[in-house]
Amino acid sequence: MKKFKLPVYFYALTAMLFWGMSFIWTSQLLIHFQPVTIIFIRLLISCVFLFLLMILTGRFERIRREHLLLLLGSAVFNPLLYFLGENFGIKYTSATISSVIIATIPVFSPVIAWLTFREKISRLNILGIFISFSGVSIMLLTRDLSLTGEGKGVLLLFGAVFSSLIFSVFLKKLTQIYSPLTLVAWQNLIGALLFLPLFLVFERDRLREISLTPHIISSFLFLSIFASSLAFVFFAKTVKEIGISKANIYSNLIPVFTAFFSYFLLSEAFTLQKAAGIFLVIGGVYLSERNPLSDI
Repeated sequence: MKKFKLPVYFYALTAMLFWGMSFIWTSQLLIHFQPVTIIFIRLLISCVFLFLLMILTGRFERIRREHLLLLLGSAVFNPLLYFLGENFGIKYTSATISSVIIATIPVFSPVIAWLTFREKISRLNILGIFISFSGVSIMLLTRDLSLTGEGKGVLLLFGAVFSSLIFSVFLKKLTQIYSPLTLVAWQNLIGALLFLPLFLVFERDRLREISLTPHIISSFLFLSIFASSLAFVFFAKTVKEIGISKANIYSNLIPVFTAFFSYFLLSEAFTLQKAAGIFLVIGGVYLSERNPLSDI
């Protein structure tokens, strides 16, 4: 198993970097577009990129009929429900706070993994999870213990967290059958088709009022290729190798990347409170990935 360690770490960290940046790219696009438009265009570009990649590399693979329902279920939770919760959540909170809430996924994923796959987790893993969550909480709460964001935005983001947890169960099953590249390509295609009616009914006419600029085009390309394509392929590889619980632990690093780049790109304040939270998040991830002392 040791020969897989370095690639898995690379895939996991790169996926979290791209997802951390996705909150910044989405925040920039929300100035000009509504959430459904951003998601639909994002998925559409991602589909074109991934299917071209499969065809050019000779790795095109069809989904077998007996697995269509399983694939549809995965696409309903992610990208459909997850992206709705995430994008509307970002609209009502900041990029950093949104990423912090998404980073709570590892806190709940061991329960889901144990209930569905009976995955074991060590006491050291649990300690790391709680330390990371403490760092997340520090970044999320103000001095008077109120949330740093609108309540509805926070609820929507936790809805995205729940969707991601259910999606990981589908993903674990599907990665035993298909390659990560195949899964992400078909899931994004189904997701784009699910978003198409919402886009046509609610937001199509608004596009006429928007003039495309190089900044808008680049944000869509980065969001589509890096966050919606490569990050999901890398994460699927991670889940396949180390399981749901340990793969989701890396989600704690998302707000670290988002806070860092938001300071430079969105001029968000980088306070001592955020720095303390980031320190705890990194420490928790380190502990969570140590060799287990005992399993429970």
